[in-house]
Amino acid sequence: MTSSSHGSDYIFLGLVIFLVLFGFLMLLSASGPSGYASFGDSLYYVKHQLIFGLIPGIMGFIFAIFVPYQIWKKYAWPILLLTIVLLIFVFIPGIGAPFGTSKSWISVAGLFSIQPAEIAKLTLLFYMAAWFEERGEQKVKDLKSGFLPFLTVLGSIILLIGAQPDIGSMFVIVGMSLVVYFLAGAAWPHLFAFLAAGVGLLLLLIKLAPYRAARLTTFLYPELDPQGIGYHINQALLAIGSGGFWGLGYGHSRQKFHYLPEVFGDSIYAILAEELGFIIAVLLLIFFLYFFYRSMRIAFRSPDLFGTYLVMGIAGWIVLQAFVNIGSMLALMPMTGITLPFISYGGTSLAVCLTAVGVIFHISRYTK
Repeated sequence: MTSSSHGSDYIFLGLVIFLVLFGFLMLLSASGPSGYASFGDSLYYVKHQLIFGLIPGIMGFIFAIFVPYQIWKKYAWPILLLTIVLLIFVFIPGIGAPFGTSKSWISVAGLFSIQPAEIAKLTLLFYMAAWFEERGEQKVKDLKSGFLPFLTVLGSIILLIGAQPDIGSMFVIVGMSLVVYFLAGAAWPHLFAFLAAGVGLLLLLIKLAPYRAARLTTFLYPELDPQGIGYHINQALLAIGSGGFWGLGYGHSRQKFHYLPEVFGDSIYAILAEELGFIIAVLLLIFFLYFFYRSMRIAFRSPDLFGTYLVMGIAGWIVLQAFVNIGSMLALMPMTGITLPFISYGGTSLAVCLTAVGVIFHISRYTK
C-alpha cells in the first residue's frame, strides 16, 4: 500500500446499511399482493431477495473488504473476459433464461438466475480503472492509444447488453464509463465524438424497435393512450400524486394491488412515494446524494489513481442508476426498466452493489 491503514469510513457504511434495510422494508410492503397472487406467499419476494441477494451480497462485501484492492487491478482483464463469456451465455438455449422478449438472465441449475449485465458494471470498472491508470493522462488523450481502445472495449460490452436488449443497463454503463474516462483526462473532442456516437446509436435502436419510439412518445405525451403504452407511467404518477405530502401510510398503497406494473421492481419508488409521501421520497434522494459525496471524499483521498477511478466509477454507476429509475417514475425520463439500487427486488443487483460498496469501504481504510 502507498498509504498507511487507518479507520474506515463508517458513515459511508452506515448509509449503505440504511439503504439496504429501507429497501427490505419497502419490498416487504410493495411485494406482498404480488407474492400472494403468484406463489401463495406474501413474503415470497422478500425471502428470495434475502437468500439470493442479501446473503451473497454480504459475502461479497466481506470478501471485498479483506482482499487488497490492488488484486482487482492485477486480475481485471481475466475477470472482464469471464464476464463477456457470461454475457454470451444468455443467448444460448438451455443456459439463458429469457423473460418475454428479453434475454438478460442465466439459469443456474433451474434454482435461480443471475443477470450478467449487473456483474459487467463492476468488472468493467475494474478493467477501466486499471487500464486508465496504466496508460496515464497523455496516452488517454491520444486517439490511437486512448480513445479508440476505450471505445472498442466499451463497445463490445454495449453491443452484448444492447442485444439482450437491456437499454437501461446499457445507458448506466455508458454513463459510469464516461465518468472514469473524464477523470482519466479524456480530450474534449473525443468526449464530444463519443456523445455524438451515443446519440446515433440511440436513434438506431429506436429505429430497429418501434416500441422504443412508443416509449419516447409516452415520455413526451404521457396522457396519450392511458390504457395502452402510457398505462405504466400514468399509474406511477397516480401513485406518487395520491401519496401527497405525508403519504397514505406504510402498507396502505392502493396501486400495489395489481394496478401498477412491477411494483416490487422498477416501480417501487412510486409505491414508496404513495405510502410514505413527498418528505420521505425527497429524503431518499438526499441519501443517494450524500452517498455520492462520501464516495467522492474517499475517491479523491485514495492512495492511487486506480482507487480514485474505481470509487468514482462505482459511485457514478449507483447514483446515476438511482436517478434514472426515479426520473422515469416521475416522467422526467423515458421508462428504462432498471432497478433502484438497494431498494428494488433483484438478487444479482443487490449482491453486486454490496460487493462494489465493499470495495469502496476497503479503499476508505487507506485514504490519505
